[in-house]
Amino acid sequence: MSKAKASRKPAVRSHEDSTVESFRRDRKYAAAYLDQVLADGDQQELMLALRRLSEAFGGVPGLAQQAGLNATTLYRTLSGNGNPELRTLRALLDAMGLRLSIAPAS
Repeated sequence: MSKAKASRKPAVRSHEDSTVESFRRDRKYAAAYLDQVLADGDQQELMLALRRLSEAFGGVPGLAQQAGLNATTLYRTLSGNGNPELRTLRALLDAMGLRLSIAPAS
């Protein structure tokens, strides 16, 4: 084995990067994740979940363009204190290939 190969450290990916990649590969997994966050009802967790999903599906600038939204406004909307309007949320989810749905409470 060459010295270069022997001294090379294995590639390390962060948990966050792996999670985002999982969402990118599997929209059903992304939808289930977001559904669970919504069921828990925490606004800040929802904004964090939407930021993670936005990373998986093209980043805020790309999604803003697809959704016909202003990127700066979308960054603010997805902040921990963000409070998106329903039309913004629907446009963002549509750009991600997701949608809102309602189910009976168990």
